[in-house]
Amino acid sequence: LEIKDMAFESLITAVSSGAVDIVLAGMTVTEERKESVNFSDSYATGVQVVIVTEDSAIASIEDLAGKKIGVQTGTTGDIYCAGDYGEDAVARYDNGALAVAALQNGQVDCVVIDNEPAKAFVEANEGLKLLDTEYITEDYAAAIAKDNTELLDKVNAALAELKADGKIDEIIGKYIKAE
Repeated sequence: LEIKDMAFESLITAVSSGAVDIVLAGMTVTEERKESVNFSDSYATGVQVVIVTEDSAIASIEDLAGKKIGVQTGTTGDIYCAGDYGEDAVARYDNGALAVAALQNGQVDCVVIDNEPAKAFVEANEGLKLLDTEYITEDYAAAIAKDNTELLDKVNAALAELKADGKIDEIIGKYIKAE
């Protein structure tokens, strides 16, 4: 096994071109991504949430209109926010930590990011909080090249075993945290 740390926005291209065999990175299943890759069975449910400063006037998802929203480039938070609020509303960062730093520095009004890293960022940074409302719920799965059905079948068989014995929940609890 060789693990490559890559920019998130390059992952679908990397797997579809054969540069990597599989993507395991909190990858959300979307119809657009399904055009380029196959997805394994889902192994977890992801939730996009909103981080704001404790003194923020933003109290709900409806309050995001007209605000500057920090996101990690290429994530579903990026895709959904750009689609819902327009490209001009989105400030893109290489990772969640940089987006949160921009929030703390007043460069953005909020950050939309996966729930688990969001909780860790709020816990680690005084003056931040999560909105009580979820932005969107989505399924995580492994991305595999369209022509690699053998690997897809093996991954799905392994996921079935890991789900049955509770190992998936254990892994998620240990590893799905902030960067």
